[in-house]
Amino acid sequence: MTSPVDIAFRSGSGADAAECRGWFLPAAGAGATDDGGDARRPCVVLAHGLGGTADSGLMPFAEAFAAAGYHALVFDYRGFGRSDGGPRQVVSPARQQDDYRAAIAAAAARPDVDPERIVLWGCSLAGGHVMEVARGRDDVAAVIAMIPLVDGRAAALAAARQHTPASLLRATGSAIAARAVSAAGRPEPLLPLVGPPGSAALLSLDGYEEAYTSVAGPTWRNEVGASIGTELGTFRPGRHAEDLVVVPVLVQIADLDRSAPPHASATAAFAARAEVRHYPGDHFDLFPGRPCHDRAVEHALHFLERHVG
Repeated sequence: MTSPVDIAFRSGSGADAAECRGWFLPAAGAGATDDGGDARRPCVVLAHGLGGTADSGLMPFAEAFAAAGYHALVFDYRGFGRSDGGPRQVVSPARQQDDYRAAIAAAAARPDVDPERIVLWGCSLAGGHVMEVARGRDDVAAVIAMIPLVDGRAAALAAARQHTPASLLRATGSAIAARAVSAAGRPEPLLPLVGPPGSAALLSLDGYEEAYTSVAGPTWRNEVGASIGTELGTFRPGRHAEDLVVVPVLVQIADLDRSAPPHASATAAFAARAEVRHYPGDHFDLFPGRPCHDRAVEHALHFLERHVG
């Protein structure tokens, strides 16, 4: 397999503009055709979920796509990983979706990429991003949403059932206070992204700390802006899933998912007339080294073979 190539592209405007960085993995066997025809290949653009980085479990997916003959582009959002921009570690769904659009433009601008066959791949929070970003575009050939978070309200209700009232009250207070601090122009306080049960971490369910840290790369930081709790309630890309009926969509659902409610993912998939694959695992069980990873990759490649070529 060819080695990943460092890439950088600009996202945002004005004072908010910054360089996003990632890697481009050329498709296996890419090059001129024997008959002199168009040798451009489709490109899968991959992005991580909440607080993730490109070096935290995404490269094995990208490598699998490249080995199967698709270019792959993996990137970090502004403020995360190797990308520039600030405030660092603060999640803004709207800004991340803008970064995704900039990544699509960067991929399409490459001479070896077919700009009309761009595939969007996102997991968890980015599984919702790809559904939103794909709407109204005619250059998106397919969408793969793995363990997607498509309804922040449903996720909040699930969290309410799985955490004590004291921990929920603490998390809500931290989110509101962080939003007030940020609005006043001061640096937003950070909290741990993952931690043991009972901790102040955003993800503190049993087993989540071990699962997330098992794929964490060298640029990953176990912290995230505390205000994300006020953002997720309005994050509901599944409401517009019916707009995707003109695009082939694969939704990969972990049936025991405690973070991205499976019923919300299934509802969005039904509205999008998507192909759906189910896995007997929790939120992180489709990642490398976990029980459902190989099947998730196999199903994604089969989907692309049939719909993208």
